[in-house]
Amino acid sequence: MKQSGPVLAAVFIATVAGCGEQSQSPSTPDVSQDPLNAVTAAAPLSFRQISIGANHACGTTTGDLAYCWGTNFAGELGIGGPSSNPDGDFTNRPIAVVGGLHFSMVSAGTFHACGLTTDGRAFCWGLNTGAALGDGTRTNRDRPVAVAGGRLYRQLRAGDLHTCAVTTTNLAFCWGDNGYGQLGDGTTHGPLRPVRVGGGLHFLSVFAGGNHTCGRTTTSLVYCWGDNTYGQLGDGTRIQRLLPVKVNSALQFGQLSTGKLHSCGVADGKGYCWGRNRWGNLGDGTMDRHETPFPVTGGLRFAGLSAGFDYTCGVTTNKVAYCWGQGNFGRLGDGQSAGNDFKLTPTAVAGGLLFSSVNTSLRGWTTCGVTTGAKGYCWGDNFIGQVGDGQGQGDSRLAPSAVAAPE
Repeated sequence: MKQSGPVLAAVFIATVAGCGEQSQSPSTPDVSQDPLNAVTAAAPLSFRQISIGANHACGTTTGDLAYCWGTNFAGELGIGGPSSNPDGDFTNRPIAVVGGLHFSMVSAGTFHACGLTTDGRAFCWGLNTGAALGDGTRTNRDRPVAVAGGRLYRQLRAGDLHTCAVTTTNLAFCWGDNGYGQLGDGTTHGPLRPVRVGGGLHFLSVFAGGNHTCGRTTTSLVYCWGDNTYGQLGDGTRIQRLLPVKVNSALQFGQLSTGKLHSCGVADGKGYCWGRNRWGNLGDGTMDRHETPFPVTGGLRFAGLSAGFDYTCGVTTNKVAYCWGQGNFGRLGDGQSAGNDFKLTPTAVAGGLLFSSVNTSLRGWTTCGVTTGAKGYCWGDNFIGQVGDGQGQGDSRLAPSAVAAPE
């Protein structure tokens, strides 16, 4: 029985107030019998990447344009105002982010989104009560605003209520909520502008999670900081850290991801996870917590992993997507899991599609991915149209559903 989606939406409203391609996706309109429509109907977008928040998703196209869909209660779609949907402020198909900017990537946080332009400038939009937009205010924004400081960045990740990025000179900066030290500047103060992560480290990438952050250094070592209640920092303890601490492993990671309460990465093609494992989201076949990196079972060779809210998904080197952990609303995409189902080991995503990337949600029940043919697919909770398939909101998708053509 569907319950959690409406609950999450209610919580959110209160917060704001205070595999080969299929030949034709199921959401592609049939224009073969109408020559006029065949000329004017919009075609599904070609995506470079898609990122999923709590109830919204954003992606960049191969033409460097940003589109978002789902809820817009705090302006997280970046469309400059409310949507035109008469049923509420959301859209169940992509709509273009306003401002005329060209983005190389976007990252959807829980209730906000941030992106990097093709010339390395950072912009954010959406909920800003925790200063996750980094523009020097706490004012919600319904269109992209520049992150303060004028720095040029080459990688960025929006987390739950904070955001982190790496400059073109390999320095890490974070901004937003800092109640657990997740900004890594040695304090628990919440600045309105980006602050540099301490420790004198140089990073290739940083990943804002729930209340913790991890980064991959230029020597491919992983350091984490912030909340460590469940061992999600991977240092072998459960001690909160206000500055980066090295993960207790000699592994050199080629890819990294932070979830709500756990973290994962890929080293030499093998998947490793650490932190909370209440629903099997570490993928080791158990529900045992691990405070240091522990291998994902099954012998799969991964190109990348995405850690979410009590679940994890990954793409293998042969482009097959797998998910494991809690399967609420079908977010594992295996065509079967719903309700409180869970998988302790990697389970193949249904549909036979080949994926270049898959992205999980930090505080939601929806998953999105981009196929090797640059087509967007989402699955799981669709309470406010966040699957983006244009087929109406409400019903969960237990298997990948094609993202529709834009509005």
